[in-house]
Amino acid sequence: MTSLTKDAIKQSFLKLLNKKPIDKITVKEIVEDCGINRNSFYYHFDDIPSLMEEIFIDQADEFVRRSFSPDNLYDSIMEAVAFSLENKTAIFHVFNSPNRQFYDRYLNRVARRTVTEFVDNYTKDSGGIREDDREAVVMYYKSLLVGFVFDWVNDGVQYDLSLKIKRICELFEGTFELAIEKCRE
Repeated sequence: MTSLTKDAIKQSFLKLLNKKPIDKITVKEIVEDCGINRNSFYYHFDDIPSLMEEIFIDQADEFVRRSFSPDNLYDSIMEAVAFSLENKTAIFHVFNSPNRQFYDRYLNRVARRTVTEFVDNYTKDSGGIREDDREAVVMYYKSLLVGFVFDWVNDGVQYDLSLKIKRICELFEGTFELAIEKCRE
């Protein structure tokens, strides 16, 4: 029952966050939405920021636990940004709040995992690349991915991020492969 209550609190908060900014959400609204009392909320969470932090930690952990073998960079990126796209208004509200660091940590962790999986999958049949080169490639593409999402949120989540990323991948097709070839020289 405790786990169900905790999950209900998270779902209610996320639902509210997709409707309005964090500073407009109260514990009272959350508990009314999921049909529990305030004591139940405070049994699980210290406050709304701790609730938000746990949601992002849970999402990142779930993403890291999932097993996927990306065949192309676009699919890898879309896997990484799926939660953000599904909750774009909530992400916008978090990004523009004093608690932005929770989303920053989440996005960096998910982006690193995505790019690392893609690089490792791409190089596995050819014996891999040196670790320092691997880290450089991961750092570069992780930074690009995080930058794409930050730009999207800074622009008010107004455009279709998936279309923008698809076009960027088309325009820069072959650059990843070229970087890996340079690593092998």
